[in-house]
Amino acid sequence: MVPHLASNAEMAASPTGGAGLGSVDDGLVIDLAPMDGVTVDPQRQVVQVQAGAKLGAIDHATSAFGLAVPGGIISTTGIGGLTLGGGLGHLTRRCGLTIDNLLSADVVLADGSFLTASAEQNEDLFWALRGGGGNFGIVTSFTFRCHEVSGVLAGPVLYALEDAGDLLAWWRDFGPSQPDDLSGFFAFLSVPPGPPFPQELHLRKVCGIVWCYAGREDDPACIREARSFGRPLLDGIQPMPLYALQSAFDSVYPPGDQWYWRADFVNELPNEAIERHVEHGTAMPTWKSTMHLYPVDGAASRVPADATPWAYRDAKWAQVIVGVDPDPANAALIREWCVNYWEATHPYSMGGAYINFMMDEGADRVHATYRTGYDQLTQIKAKYDPGNFFRINQNIPPA
Repeated sequence: MVPHLASNAEMAASPTGGAGLGSVDDGLVIDLAPMDGVTVDPQRQVVQVQAGAKLGAIDHATSAFGLAVPGGIISTTGIGGLTLGGGLGHLTRRCGLTIDNLLSADVVLADGSFLTASAEQNEDLFWALRGGGGNFGIVTSFTFRCHEVSGVLAGPVLYALEDAGDLLAWWRDFGPSQPDDLSGFFAFLSVPPGPPFPQELHLRKVCGIVWCYAGREDDPACIREARSFGRPLLDGIQPMPLYALQSAFDSVYPPGDQWYWRADFVNELPNEAIERHVEHGTAMPTWKSTMHLYPVDGAASRVPADATPWAYRDAKWAQVIVGVDPDPANAALIREWCVNYWEATHPYSMGGAYINFMMDEGADRVHATYRTGYDQLTQIKAKYDPGNFFRINQNIPPA
C-alpha cells in the first residue's frame, strides 16, 4: 500500500493537484477534506487550521478580525499542500511565504505515532515541513501567525498582446523597486467569458498584471504609478476584502479540468527572455491556459536561505506555465505548449522550481529545487520515514 495525503496543490481546484500526485493506483489515499475546522485567536493573532481546510474558509474566518494568513491566489486551494510546499500568493512581498508564518504542525508519522513540530519541539521535522512537501508524515493541523490586513486595493490591469514585451520590461524594473505592501504578478491569459469583464473582451487573449496593495494608504503613490503605464484595455483595481480577491478566479478553474504545468525560479529577465515569453505566451492553446510570474522578493527574500527548505530566497519571481482545458482530448495539446514554453525560457532561470508547480520531472529536478538543503532533508526523512512510506510526491528519499 502506498499512502499519500490528498491535498490541493497551489492553484489547483482539483483535489489531485496539477501533477496528479494526490491519487495513486493500488495504494491508499487519505482524504482530509472533512477535517476543515478553522479557529482564530484575535488577541494572539494566530489561527489553528485543520489540514482539510481550504483558503476560502481561512480567509473568511480571519478577515472577520481584520487578519490574514499569506498564501495562494485561488480560494479552493487546500491549506495542506499549499503550506508543505511553501505557499506563495498576493501577500508574499508584505508578509512572507505561508511557511514563514507557520508556528506549529500536528503530524501523524509513517509508524502511526503522533507528534507536534515547532521551534521548540521536534525542530528538525518543523524545519523540513516548511517547504519539504508531503514527505515526512500526514499533517492534521497547522497553527499560523496572522497579519493585520483589513482590506486590499487590488485587481487586474489588462493590455493588448501587442504590448506584452513593453509591459514585461517595464514591470521587470518597476515591481522589485516598490514597497513590500505592493505585489503584482504578470500574466498571459484569456479574458474570462463572464462578469465583471466587459463582453467585448470575453475570451480575448491579453497580457496584464494582477495588482494587490495591502497597505494602509487610501491612494498610494505606488498604485497610481502602476496604473499609469501604457493604455490598458481594462483597469480593474478597486478596494475589496482579501477574500474577494482570493476567490475572483475560482469559477475559471473548477474541479475536473485537465492540467499540465512547468515552473522555474527566476532572478533576471533579460530582453532575450522577454522575447521568448512573448513568442510562447501569446500562443496559449486554450482559453484557460496561462502563464504567471509571481513576485517572491520583499519580506520572503529577507528570511535566511537555510531557515527553511525553500532554497531560493534570492529569486525575484516564481514562474509557472499552466495548460488547462476541460476536454481530456486536449491533454497532449496543453502539455506540448507547456513543455515548449518551458524549454524556451528555462535557460534564463535559476535551475529549480516551486515544488507545488512541478510535474513528475525526476529526482535531479527535485534536488535542484532544494539546493544544499537537499542532504539535510534526506537525513530528516531517514529519521521520520526511513522506509519512504510517503513517496507519491516530489520525493525525497531517506539518506
